[in-house]
Amino acid sequence: MHEDRYGQRITTHSDAAASAYREAMDLMLSAWPGALSAFDASVAADTTFALAHLGRARVLQMTARIPEAKAAIATARANTTQATAREQSQIAILSRLLEGDAPGALRAAEVHLTRYPRDALVLSLLLGAFGLYAFSGRPDHDQARVSLCERLAGHYEGDWWFAGYMGWALTEAGRHEEGLRLTEFALEGRPRNANAAHAMAHARFDRGEVQEGRRFVEAFLPGYDRSGLLNDHLSWHLALFALEQDDLATALAIYDTRLKPAAATAPPLNAMTDATSLLWRIGLRMDAPHDLPWREAADYAQARFPNAGLPFADLHMAMLEVMSGEGGRLAQRITALEALLANGRLPAGPVVPGLCRGIAAFAAGEYDEAAQTLVPLLGDVVRLGGSGAQRDMVSDTALLACLRSGREAEGRAILRRRMAAH
Repeated sequence: MHEDRYGQRITTHSDAAASAYREAMDLMLSAWPGALSAFDASVAADTTFALAHLGRARVLQMTARIPEAKAAIATARANTTQATAREQSQIAILSRLLEGDAPGALRAAEVHLTRYPRDALVLSLLLGAFGLYAFSGRPDHDQARVSLCERLAGHYEGDWWFAGYMGWALTEAGRHEEGLRLTEFALEGRPRNANAAHAMAHARFDRGEVQEGRRFVEAFLPGYDRSGLLNDHLSWHLALFALEQDDLATALAIYDTRLKPAAATAPPLNAMTDATSLLWRIGLRMDAPHDLPWREAADYAQARFPNAGLPFADLHMAMLEVMSGEGGRLAQRITALEALLANGRLPAGPVVPGLCRGIAAFAAGEYDEAAQTLVPLLGDVVRLGGSGAQRDMVSDTALLACLRSGREAEGRAILRRRMAAH
């Protein structure tokens, strides 16, 4: 009988398939290049190995190759005759996610983990800035991640992957010292671990350790191939550190060489949001933000995110649409968001269309209106998902709107909240 690295049975007759599967899981959990090839090798050694097909589906889903992911999960379902109950449950959960039922996948994953707490693949679906908790619309998703990790920590003692993700969860919840310690442990356990490197970038940023964070990312990136899932996003973090040091030239160079659509290697949601948010942040520091290359980013994004309904994407699309002169598209997006809200199909709630309106007002130079719109929404921005570092640009925008419209007391209140959070 074969087992995965966490001691769980995996149903394959092949030593080679089991070995390749374990390697593939470690590569996937560390966001390191080669996971898909390793899952392919596992399938080649045993074409009936359902979990190898499931692993392929997960990697393809993470890289936004959805038709291929659906085909892989269908193959996994077709090979469950000998699969254990745990394996069948895994396949059912990812199937629900690929079918668009994220709330159902989330509920099923929570039940699954009460039965199989050492199932890292299912646990990984819930965690992360784009995980099922983050995109659930819940205002408490940061704490939900921490609570789940704390409940399961005893099952993962000494594990590099779990330590990295729990470290990130603690950092996002404001428990910076604990988060940093676990992140350091994760990197010691597996230095070639881009998920832990990402957690370290957040830990340094949230602690205000800008120089340390910049040095860490600069040292990590040369050893991380451009095909790595988080390569572009770590470059985005490097740009944020540069901006914190008023180094606009480096931030712009990172956009031009790593993040603009023609250069990006990341999946579309990562590529669009990283490019857009960096341009927006740079624009907040410029007298003429409309001179930035909005059009190229807008054309890329419009082809991939034309419809409303993914709040984290909608916020960034609002920025692109208004800055590229597509106010009509933004008006249509807001109307669509209002319709989703009225029909109970926008879990993140009214904060989503509200933020789009506030962004439009700010871009138009209507700073008093922008402040009136954005400031009351700041407490609910968390419901969009993503990370605290990604969402900070909303409070930055609200703060600048307050300063430019003479709302100094509200601006000071925003600064106090930001300082308390960090």
